[in-house]
Amino acid sequence: MPFDIKPVSSVMGARVTGLDLSQPISDTAENALKAAFLQYHLLCFESRPLSVEKFLVFARVFGTPQLQLLSNLQDNNFPEVSILNSTYKTRHDKPKDLAKLRLSGWHTDDSYFEKPAKATLLQALHVPDKGGQTRFINTRLAYERMPEAVKNNVAKLEATHCYDTVRAAARAQKLTAEEQQKTNDVVHPLIRTHEETGRQAIYLNPNRTDHIRGKSRKESDAILDVLYAWLIKKDFQYEHNWRRGDLLLWDNRCLLHSVNVDFPVGQRREHQRILLQGTRPV
Repeated sequence: MPFDIKPVSSVMGARVTGLDLSQPISDTAENALKAAFLQYHLLCFESRPLSVEKFLVFARVFGTPQLQLLSNLQDNNFPEVSILNSTYKTRHDKPKDLAKLRLSGWHTDDSYFEKPAKATLLQALHVPDKGGQTRFINTRLAYERMPEAVKNNVAKLEATHCYDTVRAAARAQKLTAEEQQKTNDVVHPLIRTHEETGRQAIYLNPNRTDHIRGKSRKESDAILDVLYAWLIKKDFQYEHNWRRGDLLLWDNRCLLHSVNVDFPVGQRREHQRILLQGTRPV
């Protein structure tokens, strides 16, 4: 089946068209998609919404799906798939200060685990008429363009990642006792080397990174604030406008993402998500 892979921006991302995701993927197509994923970090597949089972089958092309932390979001029949509903059902569900919503903060998935998910697949089942975009930051590009003096200062630093941190603007969802046992604090390098490409990226999760090891809170905050201000430059960003059926695959090892949570009350915003097993950052 012929298909096209075309870049969507100079920062990251490519759109894949002409591929029927509900059918088996040939070896040739699989190799091309995997190469494009490593090159562009983010792929958008144009598709009709897949069934949960078909979504899971497609995800396995790129890795091994894993159970996600919040068990109440898991599909009843296929627990590796989570159903994420961010719809504002009433006007009281949409806060006046949208920064207080966790989705609006920049983050990468699962960094509070010893082995964070290497990639995320997210498919739009329902989208609002406006708003609800997902934005991305290329932390590999941000690192490569960072001044050498700053690179040298942060090259060997390690940071503690928590399920929640006072540095985040919004609080994380409360966990069950069983979920809490799975989320002990973990230490990761601040500059991460991608195990498949060998390229380095800033591994900072503003929703989860609490402090730099060996530094006082004041020193740590100052370093993390400088890195954050650098990362969020528009030069490193891409914004995806969702269409129903769009399936995004992105690399958590070198991307951050956040959601534009300003969309109309009463309009459904719902996705299905799969996380792929990763390795310990180095």
